[in-house]
Amino acid sequence: MSFDFELVLVCLMAITGLVILAHYFLLKLNNNSLDSTDKNNNKKESFWIVEQSKSLFPIFLIVLILRSFIFEPFRIPSASMMPTLLIGDFILVNKYDYGLRLPVTHNKFLENNLPKRGDVVVFRYPENPKIPYIKRIIGLPGDKIAYYNKTIYINDKIVEQITNGPYPAFGAGLSMRGSLLVTEQLGDINHDILIDPKRNSLEFVTKVPDLHYFVLGDNRDNSKDSRYWGFVPEANLVGRAFMIWMNWDGKSKNIINYKRIGNSIE
Repeated sequence: MSFDFELVLVCLMAITGLVILAHYFLLKLNNNSLDSTDKNNNKKESFWIVEQSKSLFPIFLIVLILRSFIFEPFRIPSASMMPTLLIGDFILVNKYDYGLRLPVTHNKFLENNLPKRGDVVVFRYPENPKIPYIKRIIGLPGDKIAYYNKTIYINDKIVEQITNGPYPAFGAGLSMRGSLLVTEQLGDINHDILIDPKRNSLEFVTKVPDLHYFVLGDNRDNSKDSRYWGFVPEANLVGRAFMIWMNWDGKSKNIINYKRIGNSIE
C-alpha cells in the first residue's frame, strides 16, 4: 500500500481551514445576538481544536507549497542508478524546472523548461503512477533510439563510451563488484555508468512518441527502465534530481557517507 503524502497534506489543510472558517462564522453569528457583556466573555472562550487548527494550518500550507512547487525529497532504494546514485542517497528534486502542476491531480498550470537529454528525472511509474521512479533521460520526443552491444545509438549516431576499469564497489553496492565503470558522453553531459560483462543485454530499435521520453538507469544491466516497460509520458514527470543532501547506507561501516552530502547530480 503506497502512502500519498501530498493527498494527506491537502486533506489536513482542508480540515484545519474549514475548522477556522466555521469558528469565524459561528463567532460572528453569536456576536450579533449577544449584548456587549456577553461579547467580552465570548472573546475569552477558546476551543482546543480551533487553536490547534490556527497553529497547524500555516504549517501545512507552507509544507504543501514547498513540496508541490519547489523541492521534493526522495530516498534512493535500489542500485538501478549506480554509480551516480547509491542505495541510501537522499536527494532533492526540482519541482518547477519542467513547469508547475497542481497537487494530487498533477494537472500542469504553468509551463517552464523542457527536459534535456541527460537529465536525471523522477517520474510516476507508467504501470503504477503511485510509485516514483528515477532514471536518466536518453531519448527525447521524435528520437530514434537503438541499443546494441550495450551501446546507445541516438538518431543513428553512437554515444561514445570510455571504459575506466572495474568499479570499486562498497557498502550496499557490493553486489555490483565485477561491473565495469564506463564514462558515457551523452550530448554535453559526461556521466558514469556500470556495465556487467557477464550479463546479456536486450537489443532493440525504437522511436520515441510525441510528449514521451525514453529513460535508462545508469546501472545498465541492473535497471528496470524503458527497455522493458516503454516510454515515460510527459504528464508523469515529477521533476529533475539535482542534489544529494544525505546518505544513509546501513550496510557500510560509517552509516553516513559524509563525502556524498551536498554533491550535485550530473
